[in-house]
Amino acid sequence: MSESTSNLRRKLFVAAGIGAAVIGAGVSLGRRPAGPASLSSAAASFWNARFDRPEGGELPAASFKGKPLLLNFWATWCPPCVKELPELAQFEREFKGQGWQVLGLAIDSPSAVREFLKKLPLDFPLGLAGLTGTELTRTLGNTQGGLPFSVAFDVSGELIWRKLGATNLAELRQMTGKLVAG
Repeated sequence: MSESTSNLRRKLFVAAGIGAAVIGAGVSLGRRPAGPASLSSAAASFWNARFDRPEGGELPAASFKGKPLLLNFWATWCPPCVKELPELAQFEREFKGQGWQVLGLAIDSPSAVREFLKKLPLDFPLGLAGLTGTELTRTLGNTQGGLPFSVAFDVSGELIWRKLGATNLAELRQMTGKLVAG
């Protein structure tokens, strides 16, 4: 079997697994009584996920629930991703007092992320999403599968904002202002 066929099979297997998880989350949500705790299937797919941490251990997405969350998908090999990381850290420092959290999910190999963090340490939590992260971005509305990709969740855990491409501090400030204005 050729390497490209093996890669294709692996990607199809990962996509099928994520699809099954999303369907399972949808079925699970469908069995719950309707009400404010019900989430869209896209939001549920994120909140049910677990990621490895670059420093070791596990990072359950559910540990961020209950406060607004800015979630950013990035990679070490993506120049716009790397450029926006310091602004995401500044956003986290500025808006932490208003309850905001920032989580970065790397669509990259663990070793590349660890080496990168030696050069540019970040003061917000990071997870390793690997190849499954690309499928998660699609579930969250990134139809092109490009990076960087950012989304925001409200206090209830629902998806409220998304952006494909680099963001910046001014845009993030504007996003929070619009959410407050409602």
